Amino acid sequence: MNREFRSTRDVIVRTADWDRALEFYGSVLSLPVAYRSENLVGFETGSFLLYLERSKPAEAGHGPVFEFLAPDVAAARQRLLTAGCVIEEENSSLPRCYIRDPFGLVFNVGPTRSD
Repeated sequence: MNREFRSTRDVIVRTADWDRALEFYGSVLSLPVAYRSENLVGFETGSFLLYLERSKPAEAGHGPVFEFLAPDVAAARQRLLTAGCVIEEENSSLPRCYIRDPFGLVFNVGPTRSD
């Protein structure tokens, strides 16, 4: 089956309360760290990778973000907009965009990667 969109295991949560979030997921839930950089930490949950991204309070407002990949991000973006989705965030230097679907779910659309 050839699908235009496919999901990843990645879920990202932006937080301005960085230290407290790291303590919660790392110590309270005891999730192992799978990835770490200055502003992003990924925890392995078993079913998905939960990424915490350090952010400013104004950037943390849309809750958890799932990820879908598509071979042509621009075409996928247009298809989703035509279907009633709205752009939450876009960065022209990266081939990706955060979209809110008509039912309130926010997800990232990025380019299909070769795994």
